[in-house]
Amino acid sequence: MDESEGKGDKNILNYNFEDLELNDNLLRGIYSYGFENPSDIQYKSIPVIKSGKDLIAQAQSGTGKTGAFLIGSLNKIDPEIKDTQVIVVCPTHELAIQCNSVCQEFLKYSDITNCLVIGKTNVRDCINDLRKNPQIVICTPGRLLDMINRKELFTQHIKTFICDEADDILSMGFIDTISQIINCLPKTTQICLFSATIPDDLLEITYKFMNEPEKILVDPEKLTLEGIKQFHILLQNYNWKFDVLNDLFETLSITQSIIYVNSKKTLNYLNDKLVENKYPVSFIHGEMSSEERLHNMNQFKSGATRIMLSTDLLARGIDIQQLSLVLNFDLPKNRETYIHRIGRSGRYGRKGVAINFITENELPDLNHLETFYKTTIPAMPENIKDYLSV
Repeated sequence: MDESEGKGDKNILNYNFEDLELNDNLLRGIYSYGFENPSDIQYKSIPVIKSGKDLIAQAQSGTGKTGAFLIGSLNKIDPEIKDTQVIVVCPTHELAIQCNSVCQEFLKYSDITNCLVIGKTNVRDCINDLRKNPQIVICTPGRLLDMINRKELFTQHIKTFICDEADDILSMGFIDTISQIINCLPKTTQICLFSATIPDDLLEITYKFMNEPEKILVDPEKLTLEGIKQFHILLQNYNWKFDVLNDLFETLSITQSIIYVNSKKTLNYLNDKLVENKYPVSFIHGEMSSEERLHNMNQFKSGATRIMLSTDLLARGIDIQQLSLVLNFDLPKNRETYIHRIGRSGRYGRKGVAINFITENELPDLNHLETFYKTTIPAMPENIKDYLSV
């Protein structure tokens, strides 16, 4: 989810939020947050959400998906019904926290109430918040199901159920949980899926619980973000990767960067080496508590640290204003994750660079990415500084 999503998209100034016939108080919150004109995905999907039809919406990272589903669903809430009417499910704590933050901004001039319900936080706090009958709940799947089973969240008035980053939510790790949640919802509940990538096999899964959904889809080749230069560095030995990384940081003046790895073991190794070399570094992975993850994210966002090490937990929806460089220390294990990773740089029209560290046996994987996204990822040029300059 992007804090900058939808703010003044220059390509679609013919679109106006007034055209979407939104509630006045919600409209005030949208403008107060800084949105000027709806993005393409917002303009196309908000009317569908308002209509009550099920929806599968796919658009590239940084185009306003979060604003789309929040605006559409908030506009449907009946302020007279003091009960939960909208549920938004996010795959990670970070996405849920950011989504809830934007929701609060949209509701600045409204009496609609919201609540954040995420795992690895105090269960009693979640229960107390839910007993205030929030009209929109933003959550992670496991904690949501737990609250429903404990009968602390009642679903009889749920109008709209939204899955953010749906391909992740509907992966094998979450599909059983989501199925149980959907079975608890009224049969009339509108279901909306939003993601930058929705593979065919996941589209098949949706047929089991969606009712003739409207589809707003884009082709894979259109997913590669404009403004992001992609390069690779070819190495003969995996163990050389850190030395090359160190040389890169000594050569370049980088405001902030994210380094992606595929395992916690590699993350810990890199963190130790970077700390040893006096680099200001933070890290984040799935086994950390919510408080630890939030603290480390805030350290990075504030600039207290300028390198963030991450597993794919951070690949989706995190918008760092100063971020110019993403480094794939390891190539992602699946091709859909690649676009989420490199999309952390160059957000919303800003310049960005993605550099992939690969060994010779990873060349076929790199070629596969090039084919899938119909793009070229050349060797990193000697004048890489020019690409990173503002």
